[in-house]
Amino acid sequence: MKLFGDQNFGFGCMRLPMKDGQVDIEQMNEMVDTFMADGFCYFDTAHGYLGGKSETALKTCLTDRYPRDSYILTDKLTNFFFKKETDIRPLFESQLKACGVDYFDFYLMHAQGAENFDYFKKARAYETAFELKKEGKIRHVGISFHDKAAVLEQILTEYPQIEVVQIQFNYLDYDDPAVESGKCLEVCRKHGKPVIVMEPVKGGSLVNLPEDAAAVLDALDGGSPASYALRYVAGFDGIRMILSGMSSIEQMQDNLSFMKGAKPLNDTETEAVHKVCEILRSKNLIPCSACRYCTEGCPKQISIPDLFACMNAKTAFHDWNADYYYHEVHTKRGGRASDCIKCGLCEKACSQHLPIRKLLEEVAAEFEKR
Repeated sequence: MKLFGDQNFGFGCMRLPMKDGQVDIEQMNEMVDTFMADGFCYFDTAHGYLGGKSETALKTCLTDRYPRDSYILTDKLTNFFFKKETDIRPLFESQLKACGVDYFDFYLMHAQGAENFDYFKKARAYETAFELKKEGKIRHVGISFHDKAAVLEQILTEYPQIEVVQIQFNYLDYDDPAVESGKCLEVCRKHGKPVIVMEPVKGGSLVNLPEDAAAVLDALDGGSPASYALRYVAGFDGIRMILSGMSSIEQMQDNLSFMKGAKPLNDTETEAVHKVCEILRSKNLIPCSACRYCTEGCPKQISIPDLFACMNAKTAFHDWNADYYYHEVHTKRGGRASDCIKCGLCEKACSQHLPIRKLLEEVAAEFEKR
């Protein structure tokens, strides 16, 4: 299925370079130019990424500067921004305008899972997207997915018109019962749907490794932690596109160095990443991917991913600077873990299905002793 041409690597625009709270346009321009010059052209965004700044940054740095037929642009329909069917078209048109285009190559029903799927069905979101495709405003309709394999089976059975599926897939989540990445890939293969992979480095968790885990990869032949994570994903049949959320030109240069003609891991490298999995699981870290969906509706404005990162830093690295970041950085701008009122909105939005309310209690117990 030639949806992507010869592409296998995409620029995920959820974690762009930032400067003083805004996208660093100068660096973003350099990243777009470097990416395109190296023969890649797939860009992925969503209306909620960076509070709407991702879409407008792509207009400034990509669509205003390159011909429309030189890149592939994906956007998404997110549940936070519509309540009923009549809300969807105005939202869609605003996304086209924000991105500076008159059609999207791919438009995905965002963060689909059991609850979100019902929400989208009630609003006839899928039907609206298929109508927009007939009108030429969308080239291909797909989904991004965050749930168990049985739910994915249901969605693809009810809507066989879906052309592509975006799933979370990495070596830590492959057989994780909370994510079921491997099983989800099998469902996509069964239904003949090409797969786009998000979170191949699990929000940076497979790059910023604890010292003992990093040592396992350092003993190999010189690749970066990101290289082993992305090349692991590239070795699976059915995966057509791998997204990387690069937030600096250095990260992009590293990714490009091994993703052009990426080679699957050899047996020694595969054994090494399995060892890294064992080490990470032994540390009981919070498996947060920092997607930040949980923060959108938090009534106490708790920066949940940042507080979880502090907890992981203290657990894995024995980093006592985590206390400073907790008290003087992350809770200065938002609520403390103990401010949680247990409304549960975060857990409904969590792409990892984490028991966030319970975890926040543990974070509060660790950092708010004084």
